Amino acid sequence: MLKKDEVLFNKVKWMLKEGKRTVGSWLQLGSPISAEILAKAGPDWLMVDCEHGPYDIPTLTSELQAMAKYDVVPLARAPWNDFVMIKQILDTGVMGILVPYVSTREEAERAVKACKYPTLGIRGVAGSPRGSGYGMDGKRYLANANDQILVMTQVETPEAVRNIEELVTVEGLDGIFIGPMDLSCSMGHFADPGAPKVQEAIHHVEEVVFASDKFLGTVAADMEAARKLYDRGYGLVVPMSDSTALGKLAKNTFDRFRELYPEG
Repeated sequence: MLKKDEVLFNKVKWMLKEGKRTVGSWLQLGSPISAEILAKAGPDWLMVDCEHGPYDIPTLTSELQAMAKYDVVPLARAPWNDFVMIKQILDTGVMGILVPYVSTREEAERAVKACKYPTLGIRGVAGSPRGSGYGMDGKRYLANANDQILVMTQVETPEAVRNIEELVTVEGLDGIFIGPMDLSCSMGHFADPGAPKVQEAIHHVEEVVFASDKFLGTVAADMEAARKLYDRGYGLVVPMSDSTALGKLAKNTFDRFRELYPEG
């Protein structure tokens, strides 16, 4: 939510347009506490995962409130390419949307229109929600939202790979995000993004996106894997989530205990 007299500005969108690298994390626990912890750690952005996390609009709002005091840009992955869901998510004050399972130019255009106010899109206009300051910052938000909201679509199917040349020409679409796990599954290689055919598809998407005016994003297992992606030209990489980071730490800690003290 905008502070008093603040004009809406999305620093991450312009960093990406300038070819800079950005880093953040998934928020998948539905916890304002984990959101606050990660925001304090200093990421560029945090991505609330409304597709795979336990989120409704009040839960999403609580996480945004928890991170609001920190210099972090709130993003969200929508559950689906649905303009009502996207409208409600944006009205909470999210500054960027990742739309999953977009495979065609028509679907990408629909995603963009859901994120834009008329006449560029079909997003409903209201000055009363949290995003526009509960009626106190309407003009400063409404006048700038079309320029400042970040719009990304996710490549998760062979059809999206085949159509990538068209997807990168969609006006108002800022970036492409590769979902390697779903892409591998949809290509017949269940949960195996390292399969040669899947890697071939990913490299094709990379080649096309890097030659366009869009940025490219994806996920990585950790920061070392992310570094390789940044070095290839990716601008937005998700190297962790609040859920899996806690899970890995817990498992490593308790496994180590069992190694040290097998008899208890």
